[in-house]
Amino acid sequence: MNPTAPNHSASGQVTFLGAGPGDPGLLTLRAVEALASADVLIADPQVLDVVRVHARAQVDTPLQASTDEASIPADVPPLRDTANLVMAAARAGKRVVRAVSGDPGLDGYVAEEMLACAAEGIVFEVVPGIAAAVGVPAYAGVPLRDAQGTDVRFVDARTADARCWAEVGASDATAVVSTSLDSVAAAAGELVSAGRKPDTPLTVTVAGTTTRQRTWTATLGSVAQVLKAAKVLPSPNGGQPVIAVVGERSAAAQRDRLSWFESKPLFGWRVLVPRTKEQAASLSDQLVSYGAVSHEVPTIAVEPPRTPQQMERAVKGLVTGRYEWIAFTSVNAVKAVREKFEEYGLDARAFAGIKVAAVGEQTAKALVAFGVKPDLVPSGEQSAAGLLEDWPPYDPVFDPIDRVFLPRADIATETLVAGLIELGWEVDDVTAYRTVRASPPPAETREAIKGGGFDAVLFTSSSTVRNLVGIAGKPHNVTVIACIGPATAKTAEEHGLRVDVMSPEPSVHKLAEALADFGAARRDAAIEAGDPVTRPSERRPGSRRRARS
Repeated sequence: MNPTAPNHSASGQVTFLGAGPGDPGLLTLRAVEALASADVLIADPQVLDVVRVHARAQVDTPLQASTDEASIPADVPPLRDTANLVMAAARAGKRVVRAVSGDPGLDGYVAEEMLACAAEGIVFEVVPGIAAAVGVPAYAGVPLRDAQGTDVRFVDARTADARCWAEVGASDATAVVSTSLDSVAAAAGELVSAGRKPDTPLTVTVAGTTTRQRTWTATLGSVAQVLKAAKVLPSPNGGQPVIAVVGERSAAAQRDRLSWFESKPLFGWRVLVPRTKEQAASLSDQLVSYGAVSHEVPTIAVEPPRTPQQMERAVKGLVTGRYEWIAFTSVNAVKAVREKFEEYGLDARAFAGIKVAAVGEQTAKALVAFGVKPDLVPSGEQSAAGLLEDWPPYDPVFDPIDRVFLPRADIATETLVAGLIELGWEVDDVTAYRTVRASPPPAETREAIKGGGFDAVLFTSSSTVRNLVGIAGKPHNVTVIACIGPATAKTAEEHGLRVDVMSPEPSVHKLAEALADFGAARRDAAIEAGDPVTRPSERRPGSRRRARS
């Protein structure tokens, strides 16, 4: 049965959904479809953030289900409350998604819930997810089989009995052991006692498939010492789950070549982007592809102009044929014009017969989303100067109108206006919106900025430097400072910051690429020196960074 189809029975239906081991990108397409049609979402807390973004805003989340038995009163059977919630919502005719970590077929509690649905005749389906025992080794660069077809055994150390350990220990199969960090050594001891050699290679991965992932290579006999030397144990977080892979396929030499995830240039870096989440969307995606965690902090807020009459006259002139061109220099300018259009009941058809210019790719995308395809986007530098290089001079023979409508911010520079006038055009330079300093970010974010909790910050303009320092304070001296160009770098230095990375071009994507190159070089230098690879935030000297003299 298609769970997204209308349900004609009195009861609803339940989708038991596997959310995978942690990486949001590992959700299946079917899982996303099911989440989008859910009326009720009941998710294990460790995957709630992964699945919630794909559900409707109106979805009901009555309980963050938990598989942590320690949090359940002794007189309440595990997951009984969750099972009751699932059944009650289904009886009420709701579409229920029950989301669990990994794969639902490996969750014994979920099996009980499926049986309860079957007993009452409630329609249900299962959407498999990537099990941690399979996904985590793949992200750790540890293949489980080779061309010779090595056997693979999966062991849950929490439920394994003496017979299980004896069978796995007596074989030469690759063993994938699900256990906790502080129980790895005990599991290794069980395998050695059952016949595995103490020098059998082993890898231990914590927080697999996430940017917190960390993998250690050891042997069955040395794993306790390796984790102690790495200062991982003893730890109050020793109960966190890990995947240990035992066998020749997890040898250190092989993992060095296959560790594709943890070797990303910005792996695990927390990168501060002083933009709104909407403005930073494509940049954040790029940073994630380098292994970073992007954290957006708006440094400016956009407000309507103090005197809207000028903007109103310009929009009316746009409709009546006053302009030959309209030039958009930012996404905010597109938004301002679009909002004014909607206020007057206009749409993209009002641009008919008018040439449209966009200063760069992001502005062009905003126009396309509005239903307008730009006639001119700079072929080179994405800036006012780049736009002027491609802008045609006014020609009275071919251009019936000599006027350009330029909606922009109140603090915009005069570069574009002066350049257009020089090309023979008349310019209506109109304040479409005002930019003001944004409100300070939450206290936790401010402390992370000043205390070295971020590994890098990307400054995309001089105003982002001034505003971030103004609303949140100066970044700590360990934080890598990356600037989009010389003017921004100068402003950063004036605020006592040392610039570590400079973009080769005035492009946010080139800036992110330059930061990735910096991270890769830093990583390579650490490996060559025989030092552990660390993030900048893992070094916390007490003094702030000063600008170079």
